[in-house]
Amino acid sequence: MCGIFGCISDKSIDFNKFKILARLSQQRGRDSSGFITLADTHISTYKANLPISNLLSSVKFPKQTNVAIGHTRLVTNGLSDNQPIIKDECIVFHNGIITNHDSIWPRLSIQREYQIDSEIIAALLLDEIKNNGSTLLEASSSVLASCTGSISSAVLFPPNNSLVLFSNTGSLYYSQSQSTTYFASERYILSQIGCDNILQVTSSTPLELSLFSSGVITSSPPKSIGSPVAKAFISDISLLHNSPLESKLKYRHMSGRRCTKCILPETMPFITFDSDGVCNYCNNYKLRNKPKPLRDLQSLLENYKSNTSSAECIVPFSGGRDSSYGLHFIVKELGLKPIAYTYDWGMVTDLGRRNISLMCSELNVENIIVAANINRKRKYISKNLSAWLKKPHLGMISILTAGDKHFFRYLHDIQHQTGISLNLWGVNPLEITHFKSGFLGIPPSFNSKLVYSQGLRNQLNYQSKRFKAMLRSPGYFNTSLLDTFLGEYYRTFKPKADYFHLFDYWRWDESQIDSTLNTYGWETATDTTTTWRIGDATAAFYNYIYYSVAGFTEHDTFRSNQIREGDISREEALELVNVENRPRFSNIKWYLDTLNFDFSSTIDVINDIAPLHPSLS
Repeated sequence: MCGIFGCISDKSIDFNKFKILARLSQQRGRDSSGFITLADTHISTYKANLPISNLLSSVKFPKQTNVAIGHTRLVTNGLSDNQPIIKDECIVFHNGIITNHDSIWPRLSIQREYQIDSEIIAALLLDEIKNNGSTLLEASSSVLASCTGSISSAVLFPPNNSLVLFSNTGSLYYSQSQSTTYFASERYILSQIGCDNILQVTSSTPLELSLFSSGVITSSPPKSIGSPVAKAFISDISLLHNSPLESKLKYRHMSGRRCTKCILPETMPFITFDSDGVCNYCNNYKLRNKPKPLRDLQSLLENYKSNTSSAECIVPFSGGRDSSYGLHFIVKELGLKPIAYTYDWGMVTDLGRRNISLMCSELNVENIIVAANINRKRKYISKNLSAWLKKPHLGMISILTAGDKHFFRYLHDIQHQTGISLNLWGVNPLEITHFKSGFLGIPPSFNSKLVYSQGLRNQLNYQSKRFKAMLRSPGYFNTSLLDTFLGEYYRTFKPKADYFHLFDYWRWDESQIDSTLNTYGWETATDTTTTWRIGDATAAFYNYIYYSVAGFTEHDTFRSNQIREGDISREEALELVNVENRPRFSNIKWYLDTLNFDFSSTIDVINDIAPLHPSLS
């Protein structure tokens, strides 16, 4: 989940081009950075908990530099282990996440030194070269064979005076001109420095390059630039264990009236019941999971198919259940060559990132990552959460997820950068949550075919009601406002072309999806039985609020839609939500720690909100 880039030349490299590579690669992650230079026979290494642009501006390059390689990082595991990873004679730059590194270490004689998963690349290479007499290229193939998860790497091995590039997803490109080679994580990045004849590195086409050094290469210890990370939060939810704090989370059974057909309770906004006890949501429901013939989609796609090895479509990819299945379906059933596009806005957990890595590597799909300025995004969330806690309002909870709407903005950028117009979405047609705007006083739109509302009139109504709610807590009027409104614009008003939903043409089937993902080793959460939204750190928190106050969550609305579609019985739905609505301590704790909120005092505020039904008191 990073960007790697570099240039190798028998002459002094063009530093301006190197800085352009760095600036464009920074879109893939800006939490930390590092780079090396090789000048004559000496390697210098620099690392920082800063964006790569800041790091480069603080370092003076040697005049006669033949090699410069950089890394811009979206922190996953190993918070303090910035790259490059230097282990004995091996210098590793890695984009991706290796999901089985813990199981590989015990079989190696080489000792582990760091937390970061990328260290296993160096260890495997050294083991192959030293113990099995492998060449660097042979050793790189062994790394790809041993590891699961995504790997796109540049590895320097000074004893051989060489560098090797290898990838199991294709998220690595290079261009050679005379005696200079440039490489980067995306084709577009190289095109911006005038490279032509850009080639893709794949598992079958690793590339080995000479470092153009005329003597024995030496190196100095890495130099750390800037201050350390301000707060070392735990990046992986699975590392959070039960604690006395968990007892603060309350889970009371909602015993109020429910629809006799679905399971929606009387606290659902705008709900009414007929003489048979059936709710208006059921009486107005139109079947949504009745797809058109798949051949209709296949016919549409013929206009986009390529006779070359070039990618044919963009797949918006969160690593969640439905987008993961969608990526599988596009590759295995539709036979398309996709690029997966991921937007990380700071609330994607390591579980979600590992599943992104797993699916892209297993399906050999390039993953273009756009990482927000995560520190800024989290500050925005913190400001809005502070405002919410001062004047809790169920209709304003959605503002905590406003930052993710820029997903749509960057999709347009990726289409432009890749030259690919077609985008295929794996959106679950049953994920309708009318209640989120219902708590603002907006009645459900039963005729809507989308999982979110569009149109100027709807948005003006929504924004006016939200504005009135914001007036109750002035803290909402903060620096996040522009970010929020721009996200809404790109999601709602920006025209969408060449835009199709897979489940308009293929029936959404939860059991089929779960069983298919199991064949990939797709990872599930340890604190819930559901496979829905488990990589989203925000969901557990807002669902705790909804249940504590209203006695239901988005799981109730989702399971109710499944009942109406005839997929499950009412009894099954009640059993499922009884488990799915339970508080997810680890996830909630991670969320609040990440935003620098005290767990106890925050949960106290939520627990003190007057519930909408007496049974929740």
